[in-house]
Amino acid sequence: MKNKYNTLIIGTGCAGYCAADRLYSFGVRDIAVVTEGRYMGTSRNTGSDKQTYYKLSLCGSDGDSVREMADTLYSGGGVMGEHALCEAAYSTRCFMYLVELGVPFPTNEFGEYAGYKTDHDPRTRATSCGPLTSKYMTEALERSVTEKGIEIIDFQRVVKIITNSGKVTGAVLVSTVTGECTCIACNNIILCTGGPAGIYKNTVYPESQHGATGLAIDAGASLSNMEEWQYGIASTSFRWNLSGTYQQVLPRYISVDENGNEKEFLYEKLGVESLGLIFLKGYQWPFDTRKTDGSSKVDLLVADEIKSGRRVYLDFKRNPRGLEDGFEVLPTEAYEYLRKSDALFGRPIERLEKMNKGAIELYASHGIDLYKDYLEIAVCAQHCNGGITVDENWQTEIEGLYAAGEAAGTFGVYRPGGSALNSTQVGALRAALHISEKGNEDNTLPKYEMPQIKYGKSNIKEIREELQCEMSSSADFDRNTEAMKLLLKKTCYLCDNFFDNVEISDVSETAELYKLYDMVLTQRSVLSAMICSAENIGTHGSAFVDRKPIKQENLHRTTRTVTFGERSEIKDVSPMPDPELWFETLLAREKQKREKKNEESYFAQ
Repeated sequence: MKNKYNTLIIGTGCAGYCAADRLYSFGVRDIAVVTEGRYMGTSRNTGSDKQTYYKLSLCGSDGDSVREMADTLYSGGGVMGEHALCEAAYSTRCFMYLVELGVPFPTNEFGEYAGYKTDHDPRTRATSCGPLTSKYMTEALERSVTEKGIEIIDFQRVVKIITNSGKVTGAVLVSTVTGECTCIACNNIILCTGGPAGIYKNTVYPESQHGATGLAIDAGASLSNMEEWQYGIASTSFRWNLSGTYQQVLPRYISVDENGNEKEFLYEKLGVESLGLIFLKGYQWPFDTRKTDGSSKVDLLVADEIKSGRRVYLDFKRNPRGLEDGFEVLPTEAYEYLRKSDALFGRPIERLEKMNKGAIELYASHGIDLYKDYLEIAVCAQHCNGGITVDENWQTEIEGLYAAGEAAGTFGVYRPGGSALNSTQVGALRAALHISEKGNEDNTLPKYEMPQIKYGKSNIKEIREELQCEMSSSADFDRNTEAMKLLLKKTCYLCDNFFDNVEISDVSETAELYKLYDMVLTQRSVLSAMICSAENIGTHGSAFVDRKPIKQENLHRTTRTVTFGERSEIKDVSPMPDPELWFETLLAREKQKREKKNEESYFAQ
């Protein structure tokens, strides 16, 4: 590890490795990737029934275009026009680069990449390598980075971005092993740290993922749409989305009180209607306020049971109540799906074995036997659709500070399933391109004095768990405005007095101390955005505010919530750009770029 670099990339997921790989290819070689653990993070450690990559359609006879895909992304609400257009225009370039790196996306013998429809997708733009697509992407990009000899600084957490006059000048790193601090000079930092995974108790983010949104907050960058999330039913001991066949085989939903008394609460509340709604959760997995009279009833009833003090489980060993008289009681869609899958028989576990045996094996590999065990569940945070505010180059208001992937606030209210993976590649590419065009400025080692740390009996775990529980109780999909305001006051106080109120037992806990600081900063901003949105827009998207119905269906589509620290406001989104498309003009522009680059190279010599 040196004390000076042109660019630091923070994170070793799909976005981080892509940013490093692209920078190197564009001639920026004085770079390093910093990580707490190169095998940690969401990209490598999570998946779903069919983890999706969303891109321009590349098969069949149905028409598609960059502008049509951009319109789809933009129509999700809260999306900036420049981000929608970039993510559509670059999707094919980024996708094919992954193909060339060896990511095994399915293709026919003539080179067409098969697609299917995903959430909020009017075309068949989605594709997949199966449940671990992001893992395959990460591994392929990592191989490319390793082959190029790009430095990876492991077991270090970046705890401070140092700026001067609104520009990045360096970063402070803390060893996750020893707690030793190191200061590094740099001109650019690309945050590829994923979403704020650590702010909730009920979360499906892997335990190895925490996020570092607080770094940008502390540096003075704004956030966009931090109230916009995806939540859905997931297992809690092993964190995994329970979508697809896990629901379509019709497991039994039960809750258990402290004395071990259990009940089938869905059937008690909804009767035979519950069977159809369980089935729908297979492909209507995220909670959606437009479906509170439909499949999202399931999420609300699960949450009610947990808030009443009961624990909720899926049981695959016995059929749910309502099936005693046969499968004919099911809605037509559910009946036909099971019939075509040759699964109109037996118990849920037998249907799951028939339709998706790998789903059983996945839990078995984590010590959970679905043939014997109940599977504890909750409605969990899965993806933050907001993030750090970035421009068309994925640069924040801080010169030299970029964010890509889920760390960047480009997704909006509703997004097509799989657009997050495309965004990791597009954002990383745009940031790398912009940095490569700036040249290599000289930098000097900045001076920074660390805050005074208190030593004693560590209270990190206690504070973290208390705040995470309160976030899941009042500020998840089922939001209580007054409770959020009280929690905001608590987080504001802790942010202002953090280093006076938090203690660690010894220096080796320094990285954990700053991880908590990052969490509290982020919770404060998330709560601010949620309260602002609750008071100005109300129920929408995944936000069920005070259990009130949707009043302003389309307002959130043309606005976004922008947050600076604890202050939030509603702003309009930018329109879709209308850039130059005349070929001769663009050809001449590229010629001018080449000539300028050759001239700069000549004078540099």
